[in-house]
Amino acid sequence: MGLVLRDDGWRLPDELWDVMEILLPPRRPHPLGCHNPRVPDRNAMNAILFVLRTGCQWNALDATGICTSSSAHRRFQEWVSAGVFEKFWKQGLLVYDGLKKTDWNWLAMDGAMTKAPLGREKNRPKPDGSGQARHQAKHAHRRKWRSDWPRPRCRQPDFKMTNDTLKSIPIDRPKPTRQAPQNLCLDKGYDYDEVRALVREFGFTAHICARGEEAKLVKKRVGFKARRWVVERTHSWLNRYRGILIRWCKKAANHFAMLHLACALTSWKVTGLLR
Repeated sequence: MGLVLRDDGWRLPDELWDVMEILLPPRRPHPLGCHNPRVPDRNAMNAILFVLRTGCQWNALDATGICTSSSAHRRFQEWVSAGVFEKFWKQGLLVYDGLKKTDWNWLAMDGAMTKAPLGREKNRPKPDGSGQARHQAKHAHRRKWRSDWPRPRCRQPDFKMTNDTLKSIPIDRPKPTRQAPQNLCLDKGYDYDEVRALVREFGFTAHICARGEEAKLVKKRVGFKARRWVVERTHSWLNRYRGILIRWCKKAANHFAMLHLACALTSWKVTGLLR
């Protein structure tokens, strides 16, 4: 298919494919010993990326010429079972940590509501449709973020997901000390004694700001740095992947895999290794 030297958002660049290819499980033998030539793994991966970027149905892949829908979806299921996308994400975080060092001093956490028309039992019935909350914890370093995706029932308050979100940080976190404390910035939705106690248990120092408070401080104090903007920015980045914005897969594992892939692509992008 030729060299893909730059990240155009629709195909994996060569550098990323070299990383992912190592993570792929070995090909399973065909029960009859012979069959039609197998679709190249890279074509299947580009088809999966197309679904993630556009939010289209799998059957729509047949009109793209990238890969047949059946082959792409079958390969996707194989890779979900093997944990390929989560490993790809964690590896990106570790590479970033080795190159630029993760800033654990300041983190921010917040949630966002997204549609989940296929959420079924994951949703709470309501007259105006269904929804899911997406919760994230991110580093305040302007080029780095971390997130995970516990899935609450729809319209659940943000603070209810604090424990699951903090427990699901995907790479090892250093122990906070007096010399190197770890601060966690939250909005008014987390302004509960329960949250403050839980955050202390995890070794964080909570900083809870009311709506618009940080914006006022930025204007009043010279050199003041707003800390929560990184979580809002990352929600915006992830909303560009319509596959996780407008679609909830029938299988929760499939949806998590798409989320992990979106996180992985962003993590690898901020390492600076991609052009």
